[in-house]
Amino acid sequence: MKAAAALALALVMGAAPAALADPNRIVIASDSTAADYSARSFPQMGWGMVLKCSLTPDAQIVNLARGGRSTKTFQEEGLWSVLMAQLKPDDTVLIQFGHNDADTKKIVRFTDPNGAYADNLRRFVADVRTAGAKPVLITPIAKLVFKDGQIQDTHGPYSATVRRVAAETKTPLIDLDKESQAALQKMGEAEGAKRFMIYSAADKIASHPEGINDTTHPNELGARMAAGIVAKGLKGAKVPASKLVLRGEADASARGEPTCAAHP
Repeated sequence: MKAAAALALALVMGAAPAALADPNRIVIASDSTAADYSARSFPQMGWGMVLKCSLTPDAQIVNLARGGRSTKTFQEEGLWSVLMAQLKPDDTVLIQFGHNDADTKKIVRFTDPNGAYADNLRRFVADVRTAGAKPVLITPIAKLVFKDGQIQDTHGPYSATVRRVAAETKTPLIDLDKESQAALQKMGEAEGAKRFMIYSAADKIASHPEGINDTTHPNELGARMAAGIVAKGLKGAKVPASKLVLRGEADASARGEPTCAAHP
């Protein structure tokens, strides 16, 4: 009733009403590892597509993750401004970058992990808080890189910076890098490969008939693994969306058409 009265008063006074708080909204700012994909790209999926599998039905996910973006290009291309323009008080904002910030081949994406990368993360946190929303920092999902039977840390300085900025700014942290490394190490390289876009021509994948050997991007099972880790961390983050988490792990059933995704 109070919200309705405030809206009515604002309309009578001719002022634009402030955005009403909605603790059920989760906004994702990230790269291709969290992004939405169409059915034509299946089995490639981002964890943002299946996060809702671990959430209550009233959860609303606004997935603004975009492939190829770093903290630098996400701002330069106006994507951060788009996010801020639609942010509401009590939104939970999940922020995960790093894969493309480390890209020294496409130098436009690159940020120094101890320089611009850290500064951009601090800006994201500050902006979200200024809007009355709640930021959560997330380290990037691990790559499938093994050596002598051991999973390799491929995001070292970037994940370290996320942890440091989270501590400095007292922002909840979901250590997806650490947790996904641990999960992949436990299952081993061969089983871990079933979670990434690694297929031969014999697999007859429509999106990649010639096969693909991509150790960075998750397929459906990998997206579900990552989403489960994010959901578990979100539950303990003490933010508005924490109450939306049903369980710690998303459904990681056998491969097939996704039953709980943005684009089935």
